[in-house]
Amino acid sequence: MDFLSLPNIPQACATLKNGNWDRKLFSGNELLGKTLAILGLGRIGKEVAIRMQSYGVKTIGYDPIIPSEVSREFGVESLSLDEIWPQADFITVHTPLIPQTKNLINDDTFAKCKKGVRVVNVARGGIIDEESLLRNLKSGQCGGAGLDVFVEEPPNRDFYRDLLNHPKVVCTPHLGASTSEAQLRVAEEIAEQFVDFFKGTALVGAVNAGNVADALS
Repeated sequence: MDFLSLPNIPQACATLKNGNWDRKLFSGNELLGKTLAILGLGRIGKEVAIRMQSYGVKTIGYDPIIPSEVSREFGVESLSLDEIWPQADFITVHTPLIPQTKNLINDDTFAKCKKGVRVVNVARGGIIDEESLLRNLKSGQCGGAGLDVFVEEPPNRDFYRDLLNHPKVVCTPHLGASTSEAQLRVAEEIAEQFVDFFKGTALVGAVNAGNVADALS
C-alpha cells in the first residue's frame, strides 16, 4: 500500500540506476489526513483498514454484507458507493468478481471522484474496467493505479502495452499470495483438510460438501 503515497518508486529506481537524480520529478504525497475507500470489508479489507489507520488515514468503505456497526468496530465508516466516490483520495478493491462487481470502477465512477484519485486492485481482474482506467489515466482524472490482477492473465493483448507502460501504473504479475509463508500455510491447510476428511469432520470452505456427503453415505 506504500504505492498510495509513493507511486513512482519503480520509475525512480530505474532512473537512478541509469545515473539520473530526479528528486522533484518523483515526489509523492503524504498519507496523513487522506481518505481511503475500501471496497469489500471482509477479512482482507479489515486488515488493510487497520494498517492504513496507523498512517493517519481516514478509512471509509462499502460492503453490502458487513453491518455498519461491525465495520465501525475496526474504524471504517460504512457508506454507499455514491457517498464514497467524491470523498476518496485512494480506492482499494477487496471484493470477489461477481456480476455486481464487474467493471464496478468505470468512466461514470471516475467522473464522480476527485481529480487525481488513485486506485489499487489486488483482488480480481475485471472489477476495474481496464479500458476506462487507461482513459482516465491519460486524462489525469485518475492519478495512478496499482495493479496485481488483470482481466487476461498473462496480459498479452496489445491494449495492455499502453496500460502497463503508463508512467502512473505500478503493476505486478498476480503476486498477492506469492510468499514462501503463504505457500506453506496453503500446504498445511490442505494437509489438515485431508485429516479432517478421514476423521469425518466438517471441511472448511467445501463448495461441494453435499455431493461429498452423498458419495460417502
